[in-house]
Amino acid sequence: MPEPLRFPAWGLLGMAVVVAPALAQVRAVTEKEYSADIFKKNHIYGNIKQEVNVYVKIFTNSPFLVCMDLALSQEEVIDPNYLWIGPDGKKLEGQIYVNLTETGKLMVIGFKESMSGAYTCTLSHKIIETDTWDEREMFEAYKFMVYAYREPDYAYKISVRFTTKKCKLVANDQFFEELKKILDNVISDLACQVIDPSYKCHSVKRPKHSLLHELFVTFQVNPFAPGWEEVCNQLPYDCEDATNTRVQEARDRIEDFFNKQAYVLKHDFQTLPTIHYVDHSFEVTRIDSCRPGFGKNDITHNDCASCCVVCDPGTYSPNNEVTCRTCVSTQIKQYGAKSC
Repeated sequence: MPEPLRFPAWGLLGMAVVVAPALAQVRAVTEKEYSADIFKKNHIYGNIKQEVNVYVKIFTNSPFLVCMDLALSQEEVIDPNYLWIGPDGKKLEGQIYVNLTETGKLMVIGFKESMSGAYTCTLSHKIIETDTWDEREMFEAYKFMVYAYREPDYAYKISVRFTTKKCKLVANDQFFEELKKILDNVISDLACQVIDPSYKCHSVKRPKHSLLHELFVTFQVNPFAPGWEEVCNQLPYDCEDATNTRVQEARDRIEDFFNKQAYVLKHDFQTLPTIHYVDHSFEVTRIDSCRPGFGKNDITHNDCASCCVVCDPGTYSPNNEVTCRTCVSTQIKQYGAKSC
């Protein structure tokens, strides 16, 4: 076991900080299945009345899209024939990036942004009248709108409070600078960083207490510290899951750090230091962002409202915002545009 990280006692904090390092563990991500037409795992059935939305995590294989509806799949189908057409209007049979079975099931391999769009299948089959043996050919058309998606990238906005003697105290600035260094050290091995740190001092009056002065400290924990790309390049898959796991670990370490402050103040100090942590003041909010070319839209994609879904043709996203912008100057025809 590695030795815990030990930070020396610092005058204003009045305590030694002990943080046990923990390796970021990649947690298994449970994939959601977004269609009510799923009959069994990894199979999505068509609907002749409406198109079926399907969301495929980028770089994974799609579920099997079944060229018939659920009711028809429970019946006998005579001489079935299946014609699958991809988003580019070309036949999918024989394409190297699809797995097309003889029973009309389609799987798209290694899904990318550019593979998004309408996948349509026409099923032809015969109905034989048992009394006359007359044959009728039937046609059903099924449309699947298939979209690439990513999990959002997580960051965490954290706020804490510290009691101080006065607001206009030089030691407040010194304390804040030292606190930033300690927090950076707590998460430095996770390729995460503390960004946008700031503080303000306010006077606070609570019931049955005299007037207090408190430092309101805020900062963000971000998973994109220098070197994070090198960590991602060592992985054989998309990095977002590992990135989110790292920043969640960083968030947990920082919460544990402040919990230790409260514990030490209660058990190890008879006289409180001039500047000390306010117990239970730790607050955290998760902030989602999407990679360029992706955005959130809980109206258009309400089956995948928490996902970063590939931007539709006519829209684009050049940065890590959570919305796709509409392009008015030129017409974008592809999915996942990063510029207009």
